[in-house]
Amino acid sequence: MDGGASRNDLLMQFQADIPGVPVVRPAVSESTALGAAMLAGLGVGVIKDRASIAARWKAEGRFEPGNDTGHIAGLREQWSRAVERSKAWEER
Repeated sequence: MDGGASRNDLLMQFQADIPGVPVVRPAVSESTALGAAMLAGLGVGVIKDRASIAARWKAEGRFEPGNDTGHIAGLREQWSRAVERSKAWEER
């Protein structure tokens, strides 16, 4: 996960719990923009190869899915209901 919201530990744990997969937070929160800049540098020859780009990436945190499957199932159900309700917001 990257972007400003990735700085929120609670949100990152939620993101790991709901689908049941680990979430890794990079050291540079705006890694999408950094990656685009690095690829541009690769394209014009400022960066020599993709291995140089990969060597710069570092993880800052890792969030493992929780073990409380009953609670997580409840969260998934609440999320599904919220998504369904939000579909009615669109004006027709």
